[in-house]
Amino acid sequence: VQTSLVGLVCLSIRLWKFVCLSFSEKLLVLTVATEETDGFHRFMQSARYFNYTVKVLGMGEAWKGGDVGRSIGGGQKVRLLKEAMEALADQEDLVVLSVDSYDLIFAGGPEEILRKFQQANHKVLFAAEGLIWPDKRLADKYPSIRSGKRYLNSGGIIGYAPYINRVVSQWNLHDNDDDQLFYTKIYLDPLRRETLNMTLDHKCQIFQNLNGAVDEVLLKFGTDRVRVRNTVYDSLPVVVHGNGNTKMYLNYMANYVPNTWNYEHGCSHCDDDVVDLSQLKEYPNVLVGVFIEQPTPFLPEFFQRLLTLDYPKDKLKVFVHNNVSVYHEKHIQKFWEENRNVFNSFKVVGPEENLSQGEARNMGMDLCRKDTTCAYYFSIDSDVMLTNRQTLKLLIEQNRKIIGPLVTRHSKLWSNFWGALSLDGYYARSEDYVDIVQKKRVGVWNIPYMAHVYMVKGSTLRNELKERNYFVLEKLDPDMSLCRNAREMGVFMYITNRHDFGRLISTANYNISHYNNDLWQIYENPVDWKEKYIHKNYSKIFTENYMEEPCPDVFWFPVFSEKACDEIVGEMEHYGTWSGGRHMDKRIAGGYETVPTDDIHMKQIGFDKEWLHFIREFISPVTLKVFSGYYTKGYAVMNFVVKYTPERQAYLRPHHDSSTFTINIALNNKDTDFQGGGCRFHRYNCSINSPRKGWSFMHPGRLTHLHEGLPTTNGTRYIAVSFIDP
Repeated sequence: VQTSLVGLVCLSIRLWKFVCLSFSEKLLVLTVATEETDGFHRFMQSARYFNYTVKVLGMGEAWKGGDVGRSIGGGQKVRLLKEAMEALADQEDLVVLSVDSYDLIFAGGPEEILRKFQQANHKVLFAAEGLIWPDKRLADKYPSIRSGKRYLNSGGIIGYAPYINRVVSQWNLHDNDDDQLFYTKIYLDPLRRETLNMTLDHKCQIFQNLNGAVDEVLLKFGTDRVRVRNTVYDSLPVVVHGNGNTKMYLNYMANYVPNTWNYEHGCSHCDDDVVDLSQLKEYPNVLVGVFIEQPTPFLPEFFQRLLTLDYPKDKLKVFVHNNVSVYHEKHIQKFWEENRNVFNSFKVVGPEENLSQGEARNMGMDLCRKDTTCAYYFSIDSDVMLTNRQTLKLLIEQNRKIIGPLVTRHSKLWSNFWGALSLDGYYARSEDYVDIVQKKRVGVWNIPYMAHVYMVKGSTLRNELKERNYFVLEKLDPDMSLCRNAREMGVFMYITNRHDFGRLISTANYNISHYNNDLWQIYENPVDWKEKYIHKNYSKIFTENYMEEPCPDVFWFPVFSEKACDEIVGEMEHYGTWSGGRHMDKRIAGGYETVPTDDIHMKQIGFDKEWLHFIREFISPVTLKVFSGYYTKGYAVMNFVVKYTPERQAYLRPHHDSSTFTINIALNNKDTDFQGGGCRFHRYNCSINSPRKGWSFMHPGRLTHLHEGLPTTNGTRYIAVSFIDP
């Protein structure tokens, strides 16, 4: 029965032998690679997935084939193939597939290639492309075709071993001569083309060259693996070649093809070759390069997060470049004084050194490059807020030469990587960029550009990136310069979004003309503003009803952190022009205050818009909770900080507020900063004598809640007041 079945499908005795042999015996892949680059490892990974039999030619041999990425060359590949084929020349049933390796992946298996090769019905089949290289003058000599790609590409050749041998045995040129021109001249000779039974894969059945064809291909997601589909010829190529300037696009496709990531199983290679830190005798040494290149909000918090990283501090050396004169020096000095003995070493290079960004970043890398004990270099800009204490460990475990943690701006698509580049080398959005940023696709992604935060292996700095000027290229910023150099050296850069690592903060509109500048960041960096300035128990108001009602319809709840209170007071005292509690007041409509306080208005320090935003974001939700059915507009004209002292104004006489409701936030501590104080509500004969720092009263303003400020007997008491919905 088996013989009958074979007889039905075999066209000849040769084909019968072909079917009966295992696929690994039928097909031999020959590739040239003189060193094990990232591209080579990717090629071999895809070959192993499909069980190809691969023989690598030239490994360890010096490359003398020229710079094939920019000009002619590559003859060394033909010479190596010629030498290899001499031993295979008499194997009539062996099919040889000769392909590049650094910029090529497999999308299908050997059985599919062999089937498609048999269907082509030729002895030798070359890859084809729509662009002619290297001699455009030869275009007219190509045979005419009805449809498909017309020109030969030497990055992919398949044929029976004796015929491949007959082709390459004609090579008698130099290693730096052009391989594609050599094959082209043979193919264009009608006699040799016919004698060797050669043709091109015109419709990309086997070979897909991406150069000039990026718009023709797309990813086709299946349940088991992902294919590349040529939409022009409706074909599923098996060999995908990122020739010419399409290597970045191949990197993108290889994030999925053949089984790197799919919707069914997610990332299938993320845990390959990981470093198990638990098996190491000691943690590797890491040099942390910190770059403060512009005034940056929340810098003390940035340093605090650095300090709390879960990594042995004796294994961390810190290099700081501060390019901001005066303003940030106090923050760095304070951190250094408090933690000078925490890290293995701590080096600061300030603005007085007059280093450019590129020069400073080169210096940071070079410190690791020269130190043979430096296993990793972790570069982080001051606008990165790492919220994951395990970041260093997680990046080391992924075992990539260059890898960055995904960080994004809050509620925006702005991140620290680009999924693609435009023709001029700047940002272009890849098809998967949004899904990666929003973590709809989770994995480790080969990308063309990263910035702000990344880790580089020390061994990579001492080998592939051993030059010392990677951050300086004409007309490019330092990060773009590094990424271009890494790409040209064949070093892959990865971004991981397998964990939540943190966020980028905005520095674009950071005004440093105030005394406490971070207070003004409520719009630009709302998450960091909330973390710094809102009371840690604020959310419990809604989850645990964490508030008190000391008097009827007077609600008491936490809203400000101690830091917020201190900085608001500091800002007012820095401004310094207190009103003195006089009735005549040009700051208000009518110019007369019936019940004046010794105060400074938020408007006077340019904080009124930010304060109203605070009311809408953090007070309005509480209003809705305690005054059921009332929806506040969150609007107030009178927003001010009051200063009570026995010497100037110790108390405030009974009065109603010009508001629907009022908030009154204590900005310092009773018994520590002052004695006395508090508030008495006359209608209920109810007094609150122990205000808590950062806690706010909320009570109706008009009609029902006549109240007075109780005397401050010693020290200085500060409160922030708003008459809301006047």
